[in-house]
Order: sequence, then structure tokens, then C-alpha cells
Amino acid sequence: MVILVINYLIIAMSKIVSLTEAASIALHGMIIVAKAEKMANVIHIAELTGSSRHHVAKIFQRLVKDNFLESHRGPTGGFTLKRDPAEITLLAIYESIEGKVEISHCPLDKSICPFGKCIMDNVTRKMTIDFKKHLEAHTLADYL
Repeated sequence: MVILVINYLIIAMSKIVSLTEAASIALHGMIIVAKAEKMANVIHIAELTGSSRHHVAKIFQRLVKDNFLESHRGPTGGFTLKRDPAEITLLAIYESIEGKVEISHCPLDKSICPFGKCIMDNVTRKMTIDFKKHLEAHTLADYL
């Protein structure tokens, strides 16, 4: 039982300190679009992020749907920002792809720890708060 709990905590912590490929593509791709003099297309974004075109297209469809980007079709098409870069936080982009960042006291979502005291000393909560604050404090304009 203890080993299962520790394994789960390690998995939960790894989710806090690492980005999924989708979130990484979204964050880096949005900066690429913000820096582009004209439009940035899926092929260009895929090349710069080292990702598949299909994955980039899927992620960017979500960003279009959530009103971060405008999509322009055609051979000279691509993406442009729908809002000012200073108005788009990294947190908003991240949450568009991954969902709302939830801050909980326990990575197992338990109200009572089976050990009477959190063996992680709430480090996962602190890490999540720091991660969220960092993303919230930075906008696309910070990277232009």
C-alpha cells in the first residue's frame, strides 16, 4: 500500500513539473505566431517546434476556437493573433490546452492522509502554486 501511494505521488509530481507535448507546442507556437511579421503556418510552426504538422494543426484548432488566433486558409494562409500579445497570459494558453490548473492540498485528493501527516509536506501544492503564478505573470509580449 505504501509503495502504491509513493508511486502515485511521484507520478502526480511529474505532471506538475513537466509540460505535455501539446502544452509545449501551444506555448511555443503562440510565441512564434506573435513574433511573425506576417502569418505563421502549421508547417513553419511544426518545423520550429520539432512537432508533427497534424499535432500542431489539432492544437491550433483549439486555440482558434478559444479566440486566441484567427485562421486564414489558402496557400499563403496561416495564423494571426486575435488579441494584443500583452493581453494573452501563458496561463490562459496552457489552460486552453490542458484545462484549469487546480490547486489542491493533496495530490491524491484525499481529505485525510492515511499517515496522519502529508509525507510530501504539501510540496506538490507549493509547486502547483508557483507554476500557476509563473504562467499567470507572463504574457506573449514578454517574449517578443
